[in-house]
This record gives sequence, structure tokens and C-alpha cells, in this order.
Amino acid sequence: MRFSLSPQHLMLSAAQVAVTALLLPTLANAATPDPFFQYSGSTPLADHAPGTVLNSRTISVYIASIKTTIQATQLVYRSTDAQQRPAANVTTIFSPDCSKASCANKNKVLSYQSFYDSLNPEDAPSRAYTGGGRLPDALPAVEAMLFGKYVKQGYTVVVSDTQGQRADFAAGPEYGYNTLDSIRAAFKAPQIGLAQDAKVVMLGYSGGAIGTEWAAELAPSYAPDLKPNLIGAAFGGTLVDPEHNLTYIEGATLWGGVMPMAVVGVSRSYDIDIQKYLTARGIDVYNRLQKASIAYVLGQYTKVTWKDLVKPEFQDRTKIKEYVDAANKVIMGTGGTPEIPLQIGQGTGGTGELTQPSPLWGKGDGVMLAGDVRTLARQYCAKGVPVQHKEYTTSHFVTLLSWLPWATAWVDDRFAGTPAPQNCSSIAEGNPLTPLTYNP
Repeated sequence: MRFSLSPQHLMLSAAQVAVTALLLPTLANAATPDPFFQYSGSTPLADHAPGTVLNSRTISVYIASIKTTIQATQLVYRSTDAQQRPAANVTTIFSPDCSKASCANKNKVLSYQSFYDSLNPEDAPSRAYTGGGRLPDALPAVEAMLFGKYVKQGYTVVVSDTQGQRADFAAGPEYGYNTLDSIRAAFKAPQIGLAQDAKVVMLGYSGGAIGTEWAAELAPSYAPDLKPNLIGAAFGGTLVDPEHNLTYIEGATLWGGVMPMAVVGVSRSYDIDIQKYLTARGIDVYNRLQKASIAYVLGQYTKVTWKDLVKPEFQDRTKIKEYVDAANKVIMGTGGTPEIPLQIGQGTGGTGELTQPSPLWGKGDGVMLAGDVRTLARQYCAKGVPVQHKEYTTSHFVTLLSWLPWATAWVDDRFAGTPAPQNCSSIAEGNPLTPLTYNP
């Protein structure tokens, strides 16, 4: 948990990141399993309360496989998977060295959810921060630029492996549990030294928005003990209803491969044997994606559609009960209502990333649907949640650049105690978020 406040360490240049990204593919097989990440205690996980710290260590942080003088604490903690089973997970916590820097902001906690988006546990942020050596390990270097100012200013920053130890990509509720329990673990770890009334704001974009939003909606029921601490959540580029997104991005030039990635991830999280529904082509894609990072998928599965992947009798997804049940469980807003202010940003210029508007669901940013996001925001507004919502006319990647300063200014205001803004009355209608009906 010791680190240098040197800006050159936290804010690696784009050139460094790019060069490292080019070198990392040559090290793709260099990573070896780290026993720290696997819980090996004699007490069954079920006997530990969610958020219990199971193991800890101090690491020297690597960013884009470059060792820095920054130190951080990694915690193995008890959490819950998508099927409500006990699970162990890992989080990395950056906190100030009070002997060398001011601790005035230590009890301001930023829970930052990464958009590492992978089906491989080795791509989790905690692995990358310990050395890595793979192409996806360049991502935390980019993300350090997003939350680095908070580390430099002496905030406590919590970065969980939101997808869990199996990398259950797109399984929203599991992201939420892992996020909330990482925050609990930070409070319980004596070496972090947080006051029990420390305040927490959650922040995430794209894959990070999955963890941020689900944590916000699950907190009242799953982690009511955190109610005195949680004061807001800002997220953008949000996957609200994956069933809708499947029809939006299938066959898309850039984002098409995310569709089968999500099918694999959600199937894995709910123990669905998806292979029995697949064609030979589907089996081939399934096998190739088992440990795929989005870094290796973008632009690689052009024109892959549901029709290509599944047998003729399952072209209608509502005929697959397992699929229907799982798809309905990962619709945002079905897990509860947040009790904290929200800020939500979303792009609409998906044609800039070669995705056409959906005939059913309208415009998106290339991978996420704006109409779904609007409906979610309106749903929360109707239940009394202060929501500030904004749309950008840009694509997914470009929107991130505009969203970030807007979001971090909102985060700063929450920590400053400023009343949260809301524009509920001006949010346009969106798409229905009606659950699927099984149609045997």
C-alpha cells in the first residue's frame, strides 16, 4: 500500500503503452499460475461472511509490464458468484503512505471497475499489476490514466477483478457482488486503515459499467451494511439488456465477436452446456473463445451471427429455456433499485465503429444501445433515484474521452458533499426492457 506520487509512474505516456503492447504478444505464454489467487484455507468459503479478507500481500505495481515504485495491497476475499454460491475473489487497493504524503483524502474511496472484458482469468487487473506479460496487460496502463489522479491525490482506490476467478464475462450480477465485496474487504483489512464512515463512489465505463451499475442496484439487498458509505455511482457505455445487444452487434465488423463472448461468459456463469445447441461452426468459435480477451476478438469475428452458431431448431432463442432464464437474470434493473445518486453517459454514434442502428432497438455507440440506457435511467427516476443522464453523438471509444471528465467532475462533487444533480424530466423514452418469455 506504499507508493510514490511521481506523475511519471502513474501516468505512463501513450508511447510507452503502445510500445509495450507491441512487445507483449511475444510474451503471451509467459504468465505462470500464481497460487495467491486461489483460496486454500481449511475453513469452507461458505463459513466466511461476504467481504471477509482471506489472504493479503503487498506488491510492487507493474503497469504495462513496467515495474514502478508504486506499492499496493492485494486482498483475496470471500464473495458470491452468479448462482449465489460462495466464491473467492481478488482486489487491488492503492492507498496513501501517510508517512510520506498527506492523508487528508484517505477516507475518500474510489471503487474503480475495470473494462478488462475477457474470458481468461489471467487478464484480470490483479494479475496485470503483478507483472503480467500479455497483450491485455497493457489495459491497466490505460486505465491508470483514468483513475491515476485519485491515487496521486491520496484517495484510496479499489480495483476489483469484477468478473471473478472464472472470468464470467457479461454475467452482470456476479460483477456486482464482486464489486461490493471488494469494498467490504477494503474496510475490513487493517492495513488499509479506512475509517468506518469513509465514503465510497463507484466509477466504471463499458465493462466497468457492468460492475458499477449492478453493484449500485444490488447494494440495498446484498450489502445494506455499506449504505452509510456509498454516496454515488457514475458509469457510461452500459450493457443494460444483453439479449438486445446480441441482435445489435451480431455480424458487426468491429464488435461482432463480443456476441459469442457474452454467450460463452453467461453460459459459463450459470453452468449451461451451450455446446449441445451449437453447429460445427459454433463449436469452433466456442473453443477459440474459451480464454479470449476482447483484445484478440475485436474485428476478428466479422459476420458471425447467431444463425451461424446454433442448430436450425434453436434459431429462435426463446425455445432454449436455459438461455431465456439466464438472459432475464442479466437485465439491469431486475436486481433492485439503487439508493444512491447515479450519473449515466451513453454514446449514439455507432456507425463510427461500423455498427448500424438496430431495426428493433435503434441507435447505439457501436456495442451498447442508447434506448436501453434511457429506459433504465427513467425506471430509476420513477423510483426516486437522482439520475443525471447524458447522450453523446459519438461511438463507444470516442465517447469515453468526453464522458471521463464529466464523470470525474461528478465524482469530485460527491466527495465534496455537493447535492447531486438530476435531469429525469428530460430523459426521452427508450426501449422496453421486457424479460423474454420461454416459447417451447
